Amino acid sequence: MKQVFHNIMSFSMAFVVLFSTLSFTVNMHYCGGTLVETAIFQKAKRCGMEMKNPSTEGCAITKKNCCNDKQLVIDGQDELQLQVDTISFEQQVFTASFVFAYTNLFEGLDNNVCSFEEYKPPLVIRQIFKIDETYLI
Repeated sequence: MKQVFHNIMSFSMAFVVLFSTLSFTVNMHYCGGTLVETAIFQKAKRCGMEMKNPSTEGCAITKKNCCNDKQLVIDGQDELQLQVDTISFEQQVFTASFVFAYTNLFEGLDNNVCSFEEYKPPLVIRQIFKIDETYLI
């Protein structure tokens, strides 16, 4: 159960990082103040009512175009890069000493050391526990 929960959390955190750094653009095409087309990741299709560039040689009045394009840019987070070149010497020394101390913290002895393994037990001449026993009758 713990392994399944760990996998689910790591998968969801990967999606959080992915979507927080994702940037995209929404293109919208308005025709006469009415939204006609919305597109993500590509240009919005036009309605076909755009004005062509008319020749204005003999005319002093120009018409405004009724179509309008808007673009909404959503920028993702780009501050996830660690800059190693700004770490001071004291921080480097602290990091190196912390890593060294932390890795050596969990090093144990290879086997249990017993100081009495090399000594022989004394020889038993008589059974002392039988001499000191008392019996209630």
